[in-house]
Amino acid sequence: MSSEIPHLPKTETSQQLIVDGKPFLMLGGELQNSSMTSAAFMETVWAWLVDTNVNTVLGCVTWEQIEAVEGTFCFDELDKVIQGARRHGLRLVLLWFGSFKNGLSSYAPTWVKTNNKRFPRAKLCNAGGKLEMADVLSIFDSEAPMADSKAFAALMQHVKEVDEHHSTVIMVQVENEVGLLGDSRDRNQSANDHFTSAVPESLLKFLNENWDILHPKLRSHLHQFKAKIYSVSGSWVEVFGDNDFTDELFMAYHYALYVDSIASVGKSIFPVPMFINVWQNYSDEDSENPFPAIVGGGGKPGDYPSGGGVIGVLDIWQEFAKSLDFVAPDVYLNEYSSSCANYRHRNQPLFIPEQRRDDFGARRIWNAFGTHQALGTAPFGIDTIDVTSNPFKKHYRLLAQTTHHILAAQRRLGSMCGFFFDELLERGKDPTPLFSAAFGDWKLFIGRSFVFGKPSPGFGIVIHLDGAKFLLIGEGFQVKFQSLKETSAFTGILSFVEKEVVDIDTGELRTLRMLNGDETRSGSAAVMPSENPDYGDFPISITIPAGTGIAECEVYALEEA
Repeated sequence: MSSEIPHLPKTETSQQLIVDGKPFLMLGGELQNSSMTSAAFMETVWAWLVDTNVNTVLGCVTWEQIEAVEGTFCFDELDKVIQGARRHGLRLVLLWFGSFKNGLSSYAPTWVKTNNKRFPRAKLCNAGGKLEMADVLSIFDSEAPMADSKAFAALMQHVKEVDEHHSTVIMVQVENEVGLLGDSRDRNQSANDHFTSAVPESLLKFLNENWDILHPKLRSHLHQFKAKIYSVSGSWVEVFGDNDFTDELFMAYHYALYVDSIASVGKSIFPVPMFINVWQNYSDEDSENPFPAIVGGGGKPGDYPSGGGVIGVLDIWQEFAKSLDFVAPDVYLNEYSSSCANYRHRNQPLFIPEQRRDDFGARRIWNAFGTHQALGTAPFGIDTIDVTSNPFKKHYRLLAQTTHHILAAQRRLGSMCGFFFDELLERGKDPTPLFSAAFGDWKLFIGRSFVFGKPSPGFGIVIHLDGAKFLLIGEGFQVKFQSLKETSAFTGILSFVEKEVVDIDTGELRTLRMLNGDETRSGSAAVMPSENPDYGDFPISITIPAGTGIAECEVYALEEA
């Protein structure tokens, strides 16, 4: 037990999650929506989750369940869930499904859903140009956020009472993928009144004073505003123009205020880290979306939730929802590395609360942890994939073994990189380019591990320990080194040793095998082989399969004599 609640102190590179007084790396998994509403059901999956090497479980707490009758709160199921997680040595990130879940209000209690006079709905303009009532609460009324805040306050007070000295609950997500679906903005009367009123001075001041550090995506939409930057006033259309982005900006500002009003109440009671997640624009420049719009969403605000914290309005969320510690991307159909880079904007910490749960997704977490100092990752639907076929089991096992080293490197500026290599395409075309990085006096060239047959996928992290020493973690890759000193005439490998973990808590490693010869491509590269290297038709098995997936390499350089 610890008297110190989870928190996010700043580091040289970002922020790091502290749990029980120590840095903590979340090897997470998000449950299906219904799972955590039943403690009895969770008893069937706790051990399963432990076997998957997950250390943090993300699951929902719903408004309709804890406050079925207004003013009467029941936390019986949640208490049993917290106790179950604690018994199994797991941490929890609670997902508050309050006013909003995936752009709708489907988790609001019956007494909210059925009283649209007290809790007005948003209005959408349909394809025929007629207004229709939406299945979502309007953010332009005070009753809904007041009621949501009371419920959230009761939740945080209860969590404080039952868990403050245990830290089973380490973070809280406030709402889920907020924004308006079906239209670019709410068109009920109250929303229209706000839209035709003067743009709030606080927003204008923020944009003016922070113009140079706004995300380029936001600046690219503000042409009309920039032209008037020193003498701007008027309605939203007069200031920003008559277009979908103006609608989205309007919604983002007001959604941020709405969510902040809820988060601030909870934070004042029990200030564990809090965040909001984002349904991204799957048709943006970094899209990897092969699915039709009905599945993946289109490219206009309203195809994806308008007003949610997509990258084009991330600055707005960061400024006007300051009770949140960060805004987190759900990464399914956007290019993973660019999503990670985008959501480190203004040096906010990165957490990925939802992502793909297949091999494609699992390989990419190494980039999040190694290059972008991620607090954690969490594939969605972790409880409905069989342990034996769950790729995260292997990845999380290796990350758990090397967490001490990864967390230490995350605190040191420019000391680590993470990468992945995907399956080859048809005819052997490689979809993943060679990766390079510079550390101190050395440049590293990282590619797939050599085989005579078909190269396999790969993944890993390289940590610069000090001087000419590097820690390599992962499989299916190799590293070539080059001295950056102008006088250097030769760069070589001084030693390359496979390591195994002695103590996970302290990070102590011991040497298992001395690697050389064939395992270094005759001294030209430090090779971290895959589990099942393809020997092709070559009759000599000079490539060994992966061992521990951990190795230490020391390099050297020579000048002309």
